[in-house]
Amino acid sequence: MSPVEAPTIRKTALNAVHRQMGAKMVDFNGWDMPVEYPASLGGGIIAEHMAVRTRVGIFDVSHMGDIRLAGPQALAAVQHISMNDASRLAVGQAQYSALLYPEGTFVDDVIVHRLAEDDYLLVINAGTREKDFNWVRDNTRQFQCAVENLSDDFTQIAIQGPKAVNLLQKLTDADLSKVKFYWVTRGTVCGLKNILVGRTGYTAEDGFEIYVPSDEGTSALVWNEILIAGKEFGVAPCGLGARNTLRLEGKLPLYGHEISEKINVWEAGLDRFCKMEKPDFLGRAALEKAKREGVKRTLVGLEMTERGIARDGYKVLDPAGKEIGYVTSGSPAPFLKKNIALAYLPTEFAAAGTPVKVEIRGQGVAAVVVPTPFYKRPKK
Repeated sequence: MSPVEAPTIRKTALNAVHRQMGAKMVDFNGWDMPVEYPASLGGGIIAEHMAVRTRVGIFDVSHMGDIRLAGPQALAAVQHISMNDASRLAVGQAQYSALLYPEGTFVDDVIVHRLAEDDYLLVINAGTREKDFNWVRDNTRQFQCAVENLSDDFTQIAIQGPKAVNLLQKLTDADLSKVKFYWVTRGTVCGLKNILVGRTGYTAEDGFEIYVPSDEGTSALVWNEILIAGKEFGVAPCGLGARNTLRLEGKLPLYGHEISEKINVWEAGLDRFCKMEKPDFLGRAALEKAKREGVKRTLVGLEMTERGIARDGYKVLDPAGKEIGYVTSGSPAPFLKKNIALAYLPTEFAAAGTPVKVEIRGQGVAAVVVPTPFYKRPKK
């Protein structure tokens, strides 16, 4: 009998750079990724988180996937498979959306970019790359458009924080002051021509994501040039640990936690991105039915009022100790200096100020339902 083969761990083009920098590496959805960098580089989850909130941090997010839909019926295809209204997008604009199963639950959440008249780019999550591509391809066969998996074509680097625009402007000829939030442009970056630059991110801060050729030499050159250019702004390389705490403070959902194939749009509280008035799309009928029947549970924010950290999967109890829900994501919030969590609870427990308990090591620890997002970036 042959031995069972170990699953292949995938690496981004910047993997060697992260290791040379002494990053702590972990297996994230089959990818060898940095969770944090050494303190000697201004690293550690708390320090990296604070760098993004107060200055600027950079992330390797090349594990994210990219699907291109192009052709005469590309818009119709995107409209059929996604819940937001892509017909509202101007060329150069992006929107948050999701791919839904017929049951109204999540295949994945995505960013839809309109790159040209009949050319759309969907940025998808790392752990769902193959599933998403197969699902998009299978559900757009009736449309006259090509569907390409470009996931391995780019090294994607996120530059995030209040000084992100200052840092990136040093490295590009694109006028970033003219790029609004959730818009994209193209320009020369670090001497590389025609680079896609999006004012997007997953940190609840202002920032950009750039898409450069995925060969190791080019990727390392751009990463290092960003770090050098960012010294005057106190730039920090950031890993998955800070990415998670930043998105949690901003109540940005993570697939497999706040959204999944078992959670629908209304429960997840993503109503504002679901345009029921647009032409029919996958999942719409089920969502109409779910709305008529009424939502039984909803995603809420929790703040611990007793000492303890609510972790993913912990049970949530009512004041009498009865189990009523579960934590989807929880951790200390470095910027807010509180222990926070997101949890699914029955709608009757969803009002801000409602006392609950989180079961931690067999004990009910007091918490309270609070408004979300926990953090909003200051308006300029």
